[in-house]
Amino acid sequence: MGIVLGIESSCDETAVAIVASDRRILAQRIASQDEAHAPYGGVVPEIAARAHAERLAPMIEAVLADADIELFECDAIAATAGPGLIGGVMVGLVSAKALAMASGVPLMAINHLEGHALSPRLADENVVFPYLLLLVSGGHCQIVLVEGVGKYRRLATTIDDALGEAFDKTAKILGLGYPGGPAVERLARSGNATAVPLPRPMKGSAEPHFSFAGLKSAVLRAHQSGEHSLADIAASFQAAAIDCILDRLDHALARCGEVSTLVVAGGVAANGPIRSALEQLARQRDLTFTAPPLALCTDNAAMIAWAGCERLPLGQSDPLDIAARPRWPLDPEAEAARGAGVKA
Repeated sequence: MGIVLGIESSCDETAVAIVASDRRILAQRIASQDEAHAPYGGVVPEIAARAHAERLAPMIEAVLADADIELFECDAIAATAGPGLIGGVMVGLVSAKALAMASGVPLMAINHLEGHALSPRLADENVVFPYLLLLVSGGHCQIVLVEGVGKYRRLATTIDDALGEAFDKTAKILGLGYPGGPAVERLARSGNATAVPLPRPMKGSAEPHFSFAGLKSAVLRAHQSGEHSLADIAASFQAAAIDCILDRLDHALARCGEVSTLVVAGGVAANGPIRSALEQLARQRDLTFTAPPLALCTDNAAMIAWAGCERLPLGQSDPLDIAARPRWPLDPEAEAARGAGVKA
C-alpha cells in the first residue's frame, strides 16, 4: 500500500491531503479564499498567490499531524503543476519539490485536470476504465474519454467560456456575489425555467464543442430589459446550460465507441440539477452514472494525492526541475478547437 501527500494551489483554494492507495483519505484540509476575492467578483491572481504562500506550510504540518504520520513515511509527494494561475501553481510545486528533496521520495507533478478526471475512482472502486467524463469547472468544459492513467482522448471542449465561468458571470450580472455557481443554483429554485427565452449555443451542431459566451450575453440583455425577475433569469440560464450539456454529450456518445459509465467531475459537478439531468441521460442510454462526493468536486488536494496513488504502481515520477505550467492540455494530441479552445 502506498501513501501520497498531495498539494493543490492552482486557483483560490489552498489544499493539502494525504491519501492511501486503498482509497482512504487519511487527512485533508482546505482553506478557502472566497472572502478575500468577493469584493472583486472573481479571483485576483496576486491575492491568491500570496494567500497560498502564507497558508501552505502550516497546512502541510497540520495535515501530517492529523494523519499521525511523519513526512518520511509518505511514498511520494504530488502537487498540481498546472494548468492554473501560475503564481499559485508555483507556490505549491516549489513546496512539493522541497518536501520531496527533504524526504528522499519521488515528486509527482500532476495535471490539475487529471486530478479531476481520476477523482471518481477515489470515491468509487467500481469505476473502471474506460469511461466518458464530463469535466466542468470555472476554467474548463470538456468531454474526455478516460482510457487509463495518462490516457485521455478529448472529444469536445469550449470554444469560449467554460460553464463555471458562465455561471460566475451570470451571478455577477444578477448581483448575486462570488462564488457565483451556488448562488445561481439557489436562486433558480424559485424561478420559472421557461420564462426567459435564452439560446442554446451549439445545440444540434455537427461540431462537437461547447460555447457559452452567447448564452452569457443573452442573460445580460434579459437583465437589462427589466422584463424578468432575477429568479426566472437564473432558472432559465441553468435550464439552457443543461440543454447544451445533454446535447453535446449525446454527440460525444455517438462518437466514442463502447463505454458503460458516464462520469461528471469538476466544480460545476456540485450543481444538483445538472447531476440529476446527467443521471437521467445515463439511464436512457443504459449507462452507469457516477459523480464524486461534493467535497471532491471542487478543487481539493485529495484528488491530486489520488492521482499520485494511481501513478505509484506504474513507477511514474518527475524530475525536481520540472516547471509549472499555466496551460497544460489533458490530451496534447487533440485537434485545436476554433476560437478560445486553446484554453483546453
